[in-house]
Amino acid sequence: MKLSRNIDVKANMIWNIADTLRDVYKRHQYGSVILPFVVIKRFDAVLQDTKEKVYETYKQVKDFDDHKVLLKRASGHGFYNCSRYTLGLILSDADNIESNFNDYVNGFSEEVQDILSNFEMHKLIEKLASNNLLYNVLQEVNKVDLHPETVSNIEMGYIFEETIRRFSEAQNEEAGEHYTPREVIELMVNILFTDEDLSKTTEAITKTIYDPACGTGGMLTVAEKHLRKQNSSYNLISYGQEINSETYAICKADILIKGEDADFIRHGNTLSNDRFKGYNFDYIISNPPFGKDWKSDQKKVKEEEKLGAAGRFHMGLPSVSDGQMLFLQTAVAKMKDKNKGGSRVAIIHNGSPLFTGDAESGPSKIRQYIIENDMLDTIIALPNDIFYNTGIATYLWVLSNKKPAHRKGKVQLINANDMFEKMRKSLGKKNKEITPKQIEYISKIYGEFKPGEFEYNGNIIESKIFDNQDFGYLKVTVERPLKDKKGELILKRGKKQPDSNLRDTENIPLKEDVKEYMEREVLPYAPDAWIDKKKTKVGYEIPFTRYFYKYIPPRKSDDIFSEIKELEDKELQLMKELFGNG
Repeated sequence: MKLSRNIDVKANMIWNIADTLRDVYKRHQYGSVILPFVVIKRFDAVLQDTKEKVYETYKQVKDFDDHKVLLKRASGHGFYNCSRYTLGLILSDADNIESNFNDYVNGFSEEVQDILSNFEMHKLIEKLASNNLLYNVLQEVNKVDLHPETVSNIEMGYIFEETIRRFSEAQNEEAGEHYTPREVIELMVNILFTDEDLSKTTEAITKTIYDPACGTGGMLTVAEKHLRKQNSSYNLISYGQEINSETYAICKADILIKGEDADFIRHGNTLSNDRFKGYNFDYIISNPPFGKDWKSDQKKVKEEEKLGAAGRFHMGLPSVSDGQMLFLQTAVAKMKDKNKGGSRVAIIHNGSPLFTGDAESGPSKIRQYIIENDMLDTIIALPNDIFYNTGIATYLWVLSNKKPAHRKGKVQLINANDMFEKMRKSLGKKNKEITPKQIEYISKIYGEFKPGEFEYNGNIIESKIFDNQDFGYLKVTVERPLKDKKGELILKRGKKQPDSNLRDTENIPLKEDVKEYMEREVLPYAPDAWIDKKKTKVGYEIPFTRYFYKYIPPRKSDDIFSEIKELEDKELQLMKELFGNG
């Protein structure tokens, strides 16, 4: 209780700093202003005890080639500040607040400079100073005691995370660009670690986790928290790449604040500039953007496609209008070889990666590769309206190349669309949430790996188990013979010629015998039809909605008529009461 109360008190103090910004900044901009100052305040507090030592060391070694190493050693941390100022000293000289604060900011080591430059700190300082707000903001931030003796690294991580969450939710729709609702992450992490036995060993074990579109780092943070809660001997090293400068800065700051290696959070476009080439990870978790085009990345992506298995995109390329399956391939490429322990993946997609693309198109080939290599473990349909910026259907894909024996060659589909509770107040388009108990129950259905329809507190969840082959089909071209006006066959070198106007295609499930299918579905209606085997293609799709469709018969006409008659009678009675029998 003490831990959560401390977090809440500090987060409230930080949140209230927004009151100083109201006349100059809009509500959705508050986080962009305040978060960098929180980062600076924490670093100021962490470096406080060795401040004098670092400044004296700096004066002695500033011209040495290895001065950075010596200054880090003097600070006792992986970063330092060699300015003579502290926040307290800056506030004691209100007349020179801007120049002194700039001097202080410039004194940070390059790890922190990278974060602050992505926050565009100097522009921020200039705007605050020109509106006479810099002193007020610094004064309010400095009131929040973030010294390590008061706030541990773990607590500070929670405070920063809670502050990010509040500002992100305050942005409503805009939050969806880089913020995944907490309960969705909790579910992903629960599922990701379900098959892992985390309780057996007390030996120190190091695992790695990677997010190719890490945003503010929420998924990495929750995953680390979950593992430590299950077994404190586990050390989870977080790796992430983020294209947005500000969210990258927030994520890197969070990692540095917690005393971890911030070098593993990297800035850049994952699709065109993979900052983790040659890396493989134990776990991959992500919520990449839906429906975002990759036109500007085409050249680099196609160059990597040509590398074949040495690159990420050898399975196939999706439509240029939607890059989410490129992130899916990135996740697959980052999995460890199963002979080296294998990996598990949890990644969010909308509906299009399930079925988009014809047989042998890029998306179909991607599905084919993943399914035929027995990597697709589970797909879970999530409730609609649980994300901030979209109400569309979303799905959690779970991949694994180390399936337990009972899951090998199988895919579990779970329809959890009904597992939600309505929120009292909407946040952007988010008006539903998955409760902790519902997360637990969905995870239970996943873990038990049984088909069936289950009820939980009035909410229905359904699980179905399929063979890998159930998702594959042959797209066959069915030809009919070309005839003349008299109805006689037109032959060429004694062979029937196909009539292109009568040409048709059939999708035949891989499990079906093609001959039997033709005899049952085609030949009774077109006895002269045949298959052109040269045109046969293999396709893969996951028609999730069709698998869980439930037919609801229309109401009987007599029932509808009776209801209409009842309404007419009520209307007549009301008219009599209003106007009398006349």
